[in-house]
Amino acid sequence: MASMAAEIAQSLPYLRRYARAITGDQRRGDIQVQRCLERLLTDRGNSGGLPLRTLLFRTLTRSWNDQPEAEAMFAAPIANDAILDHRVREIAPARRQALVLSVLEGFSTDEIGLILEISQAEAEQLLVLAKNDLRDQRPTRIMIIEDEPIIALDLAGICERHGHQVVGFAATRAEAVAKAREERPGLILADIQLADDSSGIDAITDILEHMTVPVIFITAFPQRLLTGQRPEPTFLITKPFDADTLAVSISQALATAAA
Repeated sequence: MASMAAEIAQSLPYLRRYARAITGDQRRGDIQVQRCLERLLTDRGNSGGLPLRTLLFRTLTRSWNDQPEAEAMFAAPIANDAILDHRVREIAPARRQALVLSVLEGFSTDEIGLILEISQAEAEQLLVLAKNDLRDQRPTRIMIIEDEPIIALDLAGICERHGHQVVGFAATRAEAVAKAREERPGLILADIQLADDSSGIDAITDILEHMTVPVIFITAFPQRLLTGQRPEPTFLITKPFDADTLAVSISQALATAAA
């Protein structure tokens, strides 16, 4: 039990990140993590031989999909390709879950199948359709809060390659608030530590007093911001980031904000 507890503790920050990403909200996500752990304790003898990390993510996903507020429910796995294609097209939230599990959390397609309780073929189909969704998603106007010019330009290049418009940069809390009021962006990318030693979280708190906008935070230390003990980011990616991780995070933030 001690080793199991240690393994759960190691996975918790990333379980919180996944829960917040699929629910679109810190509070809802952290509640799902708590429900997941309670459910795991109740059913601890019924793991089906799954590795603990896979079991944690499957239990959380099942718990969320069982909630009335969840956007999708999974039916029993099916084999017919034509029916499969129709079914997969009807459950866009499952595509997003698959994409987050793949790109942000690093699960393979067979692991994603186990987590979502579908076949590997269905998981592969979900990922194909989810990537199509990325290309088809309506572009938005993005503001970048980042005090490192090279990183800011890298972020801007990725955003623009995916069709989004970068409407401004800010390196300090005051600049960020002023730029957001001026540009009214559709999404904000924010570093945690800014040039004037202020916090990107503080800047976003100020901005959200005047507008509602989805935010993705970028940090080299995600574990410090995924404790569930205080108001924390809903969407979080880790430095160094890659283009796919950023694109998926933007897509998920926009999708959950529009839900």
